[in-house]
Amino acid sequence: MPDGWLRAGLAMVFDMDGVIVHSNPLHTEAWKQYNRRFSIDAGETLPDRMYGRRNDEIVRDFFGPGLNEVEVAAHGAAKEALYRELMAPVLEQQLVPGVREFLRRHAGEPLGVATNAEPANVDFILDRAGLRPYFRVIIDGHQVRHAKPHPEIYQRAAELLSVAPRNCIVFEDSFSGVESARAAGTRVVGLRTTHATLPGADLSVDDFRGPELEAWLRGQLPEARC
Repeated sequence: MPDGWLRAGLAMVFDMDGVIVHSNPLHTEAWKQYNRRFSIDAGETLPDRMYGRRNDEIVRDFFGPGLNEVEVAAHGAAKEALYRELMAPVLEQQLVPGVREFLRRHAGEPLGVATNAEPANVDFILDRAGLRPYFRVIIDGHQVRHAKPHPEIYQRAAELLSVAPRNCIVFEDSFSGVESARAAGTRVVGLRTTHATLPGADLSVDDFRGPELEAWLRGQLPEARC
């Protein structure tokens, strides 16, 4: 049962990669292995070129802007299949510490997922980990026209959860994700799974286990509409 602290009119929205699951190391490894097939070596720039971005943007960055939509989709699907192959045996261990218990505490409250991730990856993570029932709204990168850092995905999440964006608490781990949430007008909790600091976050935590997170959440109140 939920603790009951989340006042009517507030909702929580979660990014997936780096927030629900610590997937970035395996995404990095999958891109390395996939790019190697085409003699592409991004070196130390790889993380900066992939974190917080949608797959079509990453593919065009690595393979060039001249690809057509079919070619972009094919490269993206092949890389993501490799990622899921790497993730499958270690998924439970890769969940961000405390996230399952946090979601269980707040079961029944208005929760959503808003991620740039591919639909197949969203289904894989949420279904394999048994987390889908906690979320009323799930939006992936193919359901919006503009990827993060554009605010569209968090504006859409707030709309579907029937709250004003200013009454959404977003959980993010990337610079572009925080920028997206801020531009949408939400409050932001930063997860230090990808970056040591996240400028623009209202609160930064290592994971979902620390008491400071629940204490901060209890102090949040919905802002009245004008």
